[in-house]
Amino acid sequence: MMAGEYRQRSDALPSRAGLACSGTWSRSGGRASRIVPAVALPLADVLALATATLLAGGPAPVAALYAIAVLAILAVDGQHRLRICLRVADQAGRIVAAAAVPLMILLPWMPVSAAASQAAWSAGLIVAFRVAVCATLRAAHRRGLCAEAALVVGSGTLGAHMGELMREHPELGLRPLGYLDDGPRRRDLVLPTLGAPADLARVVAMHGIRRVIVCYAACKDEDLVTVLRASRPLRADVCVVPRLYEVGAAVPPSCLDEIWGIPLIPLRRLGRPTASLAAKRAFDVVGAGVLLLAALPVLLAAAAVIRLQSGPPALFRQTRITGSGRRASILKLRTLREHGDPDTSWVAPGQHCTAFGRWLRATHIDELPQLVNVLRGEMSLVGPRPERPYFAERFGREILRYGDRTRMPAGLTGWAQVHGLNGDTSISERARFDNQYVEYWSPWLDLVIVARTLAAAVLSRPGGQR
Repeated sequence: MMAGEYRQRSDALPSRAGLACSGTWSRSGGRASRIVPAVALPLADVLALATATLLAGGPAPVAALYAIAVLAILAVDGQHRLRICLRVADQAGRIVAAAAVPLMILLPWMPVSAAASQAAWSAGLIVAFRVAVCATLRAAHRRGLCAEAALVVGSGTLGAHMGELMREHPELGLRPLGYLDDGPRRRDLVLPTLGAPADLARVVAMHGIRRVIVCYAACKDEDLVTVLRASRPLRADVCVVPRLYEVGAAVPPSCLDEIWGIPLIPLRRLGRPTASLAAKRAFDVVGAGVLLLAALPVLLAAAAVIRLQSGPPALFRQTRITGSGRRASILKLRTLREHGDPDTSWVAPGQHCTAFGRWLRATHIDELPQLVNVLRGEMSLVGPRPERPYFAERFGREILRYGDRTRMPAGLTGWAQVHGLNGDTSISERARFDNQYVEYWSPWLDLVIVARTLAAAVLSRPGGQR
């Protein structure tokens, strides 16, 4: 059914004024519609694991540790994410894996057969309980309960069709309120156009939107990326329809979502949870403390050589951008006899650099004093490298989305650096890798970057960081 066939039903839709007046109701309804499903799936998993423990008959303390491990794996794997398509079959394989991986907890305390029975009961009951919960949620959605306000970005043929599908299938739990798009506004749309993509944050906040479906909009993709990044701290889940959505992608179905046969790719939220920020800070403090103690003899020896060759001071301080609106005086070992104008000179004069200074730069030992900046909380152990204000402003004007990299605190090392983008290398490529790091940050990625940095330092590859 196409958009034109809905014209006679458009009187049943709320007007724009009605939408604006219903903002308070939408926000309160949105909270209820989000809390119930958010609690339902984890609660179903807890009940399933408790029932499995009773049926398997294993030791209660060991079973409790096993259940906690299974729940943690499911949570980290994103299996508690609120999906639009409530199809448990897509998640069954990962549920079985989550139940099987923690078997090592059971084996020292239970016979192999009993441990296998516990895992089998756990996987089977989690699937069964989830099937029951999802069936209940679909039934509630059909009755208009727990429906989430939704917004479609892009009012072309596909966008209009997505809005129609949400209305035709209430079991999806979506209540579409309108479209965002640039260009001429279509008169055959069943839902109103609430603004342009640039208005996303305002519209989401005004109407209590909880789901944003991004289709092909009239604006440029690079403009849409900027809008989506700026809107991610909002309390709305954003999904993107792939350009070639009719072609199968090598992505596990459990990582996708779906609206009536049209796949969706969920975007990660960039508003970092408090637990993630605390974990990153703890990693910074422990890692920087250990590395500083290990490197202290090297730093003292290097400082002594610098003072003998070039005189005091051994340390060099320089103001750099270390985050969005943040500046700090970072520390380095001095490698030049004369610095000239270090705040506006991109390449250090070769004649002013000592042979020992060139070695310090090649091995990155001159950067090690920044571990003190990490301990102070002015930097992170891993993140985009800090830049001087003069060049940060210049690159922000000349290079697309260079400023987006400051969404994450600056780091002693980063994703761009472990790919060889040090010194006088492409700034646009650095920005690309830095933004990729921000988009896909995880504790594991930080560990990988630190390991690769240490390996490169041992191999003493040339090319000083900047």
